[in-house]
Amino acid sequence: MIKQNVGNKDLKLLQQSHAVIILASGLSQRLGQPKQLLKKQSRPLLEVMTNLALTINPSAILLVIASSQSETIQLSQTLAAQHDVVTPVINTQPEQGMAHSLSLAITQLNRKVANGLAIQRVIILGVDQVLLHINHLSNLLAGFNADKKTEQSGYAKASGCKKVIASSYSSSYKIFENELSHIERLITEASNTDISDNEKRIIGLPINIDYQLLTQWQPLLNGDKGLRHLIRGLSSKDLSVVDNIKLSLDIDTPEQLQYAIKKGWLDP
Repeated sequence: MIKQNVGNKDLKLLQQSHAVIILASGLSQRLGQPKQLLKKQSRPLLEVMTNLALTINPSAILLVIASSQSETIQLSQTLAAQHDVVTPVINTQPEQGMAHSLSLAITQLNRKVANGLAIQRVIILGVDQVLLHINHLSNLLAGFNADKKTEQSGYAKASGCKKVIASSYSSSYKIFENELSHIERLITEASNTDISDNEKRIIGLPINIDYQLLTQWQPLLNGDKGLRHLIRGLSSKDLSVVDNIKLSLDIDTPEQLQYAIKKGWLDP
């Protein structure tokens, strides 16, 4: 496996030219409770992801929040009061899906750019990939690809500045009782960023995308799969991926939540 470390100098060069969008307006209907407020080390996931975004020194962080979730709105306002770069974006129609949420954030970011904010790249995150780490975001931001296998899968290794640098992970690691030992092995093995060739690959969040391309795509965003569909339409010269099997583990169901609690990734 080929890995490239991101130095402080690399991040400083980019720190004034990128923004972060955190998509946190999902209604968590299958889970039965707002995932944004699930706690990790005594902090709500929305705060955890915001703090993670702050570590890559963005010029702006946009938190997309559902208007129906008063506690989440209050938390987003608290985070905005604590950090000048944080701006809540209220979504009054979260049922329209992730693409609508992203479009709202793009509109808000466009306003900031019109007012003089210089943005070249945008990092887009969800709120429930509980094993997301700063190293992964740093690789996305710097344009490095952590896994040489992407060359074999038709996606170029990031050697320059691609239009999109996306995360890649397996779609098959869902939390069912008969798969727990397999998941635990993948998480604890030293090579846990690898995705085997026979696994169905998801190309998705988090991503690092060229700001101009994102604005061009805004009219095309629709439903929950609009962005992923657009990314998959890119050629290898415009797209690179960073493999990370840990990103397969998100929190959509009570079973997944209980497993994350059992492993200590979320608080009881």
